Amino acid sequence: MSVGTRSVLFGVHAFWLHPFFTAEAWRRTYGFPWDVRLWVAFFVHDLGYWKKKNMDGPEGETHVYVGARILRWLFGDAWGEFCLRHSRYWAKKHGCEVSRLAAADKLAFVLTPWWLYLPMARAAGELAEYMAVSQERQAGDHSFSESERMLLSSGSSRLWLMGLQAYTMRWVEEHKDRCLRVEEIRAAQVLAVSISARA
Repeated sequence: MSVGTRSVLFGVHAFWLHPFFTAEAWRRTYGFPWDVRLWVAFFVHDLGYWKKKNMDGPEGETHVYVGARILRWLFGDAWGEFCLRHSRYWAKKHGCEVSRLAAADKLAFVLTPWWLYLPMARAAGELAEYMAVSQERQAGDHSFSESERMLLSSGSSRLWLMGLQAYTMRWVEEHKDRCLRVEEIRAAQVLAVSISARA
């Protein structure tokens, strides 16, 4: 069983738990998610980790496409794009802003208590990869504070988690108001179609 499948079944992206942390994160950031389409997004946005051999590597980074296809099929192109843009990696690669789902997804990570996150990450085999990747990414990255760097490089999983959650919380606070709503994504798509039709 691949690490991605284990993550979706009983790891940190567990289909029966992670969506509820994402919903609570959305509530704290943007208000109660009354729109049923948001709830579908909370449940499907990470299903693409299924059968992935890594979480943050080349395969894992493509996880956004499964949820995007589901949302696009159910609710239209803008919702599919909303799901794609929950990944900061995907958005940066494609030169666009992240969606509000990115802020909620990141805050969900912060809200997950250590006594739940660490055993789930270990059981699914994700923890070692996450710790190694965060070490690589902080090299030359000036967005981490000195205290966060110390925690991330401590070698202790508990301290590493504290450091990454502190950094992630700062990122959410700094970016939540710049993350795009579905309506903004839809308007950009309409504009792009209009421009290409004139060309």
